[in-house]
Amino acid sequence: MKHTYLKKFYFLLLLLFGFIVVAQEDEEDWDMYDNFELEDDTPVKRYAAPTLSGMSPQRFISVSFDGQLPYNYEFSEVRFPQSNGSGFDVDESNPGVRESGRANFTGGLRINTNIPIISKSSFVWQSGINFMDTRYSISPDADFGESRFNLPNGQEARGLGQILNEDGLRNINWTNTLFFPMNETEFIVFQGQVDMSGNFALDSFQPLNTLRYSAAAVYGRRVNDYFRWGIGVSRTYRVGNMNYVPVIMYDWTSKNRKWGTEILFPARAYVRYNFSKNSLLLAGFDLEGQSYHIDEYSINGNSYEIRRGEVRPKIEFQTKLTGYIWASIQAGYRWDWSYDADELDGSRDFFRGFFGNQDFGMVNSLENPFYFNVGLNFVSP
Repeated sequence: MKHTYLKKFYFLLLLLFGFIVVAQEDEEDWDMYDNFELEDDTPVKRYAAPTLSGMSPQRFISVSFDGQLPYNYEFSEVRFPQSNGSGFDVDESNPGVRESGRANFTGGLRINTNIPIISKSSFVWQSGINFMDTRYSISPDADFGESRFNLPNGQEARGLGQILNEDGLRNINWTNTLFFPMNETEFIVFQGQVDMSGNFALDSFQPLNTLRYSAAAVYGRRVNDYFRWGIGVSRTYRVGNMNYVPVIMYDWTSKNRKWGTEILFPARAYVRYNFSKNSLLLAGFDLEGQSYHIDEYSINGNSYEIRRGEVRPKIEFQTKLTGYIWASIQAGYRWDWSYDADELDGSRDFFRGFFGNQDFGMVNSLENPFYFNVGLNFVSP
């Protein structure tokens, strides 16, 4: 397991450095705050602007549809620790396959908002509520069918494939981003996020003790109107498990405003080509994920959670339709980082890290399909 995490992490590092060489989070574009004028000759303290020339427009409201092409899957037995604490009820090193089949389609609606609450030259606060609905159309193998089994408390439970097929997975999160310029070149960015993720219905939310919290802090320097860099640290669930990772910001635009990078590694990294001020192309990757509470398997006050994480190499085209309305079309490859599961004692999470060796409650595997995403966006002026 240690080597698997290391290989995946090195893969992301190679992608990042490849983008910098070819071209050479924050995804935020703050153009609407870039022009501050002096009304008189009174000395006024100047601050680093939270934007760069040529960056992709900031999305205030975004509505998109995301879909994955068919792929095969395998889900292991659902394992619970024995009552005496001596380990799982089945062979920990080689869990058997309980379900396999084909996901004919995976995807759904995504709504993202990022609204300016305070926008001063000395401080910017943006806040947004985001929603992601993931539906599954699953055909189980005839040898397995719809798997059902008894939980340790005696209740009967559906197999994971049937749960995904009937319930799907949802994520609702509240994100706040704070930009603090300290002078004309230095700035600090804080971002905090709280997520509710699981197979809950919109009219019946899951327990509040299953909320998961993420945060990031980045110190940066705005070298000029075309280049800024930053370093920081993040507490994140983008790989499914809770993790602490370093953050690298590298935003750059060429002097002719044609080429650039928009990097907040490891969350995302893009090379950008501007066809004009009204259309652009991004090539790079996103890392996305969260820990999803499965209500049916969560017993005795514990939370059973699918640690969903995926890397998405992609190409994205953005273009202005009219006014502040832009369209975006992206296509790429969904690479499964993790779809394993953990049982969390009393819903309390733990830090596994890239080098942890804790056993998973389920060991699952998904094939890697192509995906697409189409959306409409209301962007900054």
